[in-house]
Amino acid sequence: MSSTQNDRKLRSNNGRSILPPPASDHVDRFAEAVAGALRREFGAVPGSVKQVVRITGANERAVRNWFEARNAPSGENLVILMGRSDEVLETILQLAGRQELVTARRLSGARDKLHEMLKLIEDLQS
Repeated sequence: MSSTQNDRKLRSNNGRSILPPPASDHVDRFAEAVAGALRREFGAVPGSVKQVVRITGANERAVRNWFEARNAPSGENLVILMGRSDEVLETILQLAGRQELVTARRLSGARDKLHEMLKLIEDLQS
């Protein structure tokens, strides 16, 4: 004998929730920022998803969701991406309010490029 809908005790939906509503705006902003950084660093082509899969070891569908800003990477995958992608690193630092670290990193990179250019000029003059 199967039970019917009338046999079940159903809770009414009164609109109240025990848990606070998720801060989806912040989560969406984070996912969008990471997706933008991934697209800038790796491009928006199908091969870019496979490249990120190889880097992180994550599931291809999960990586596709990162690129489409449906989800954001887990902490472990985010750290791997920050180690391989300057765009992701700078994006996360900016989201964390650490603009001074982004500026210092860019300044250091510019200094290195300037040294390379000066060495090239010196070699051409010799």
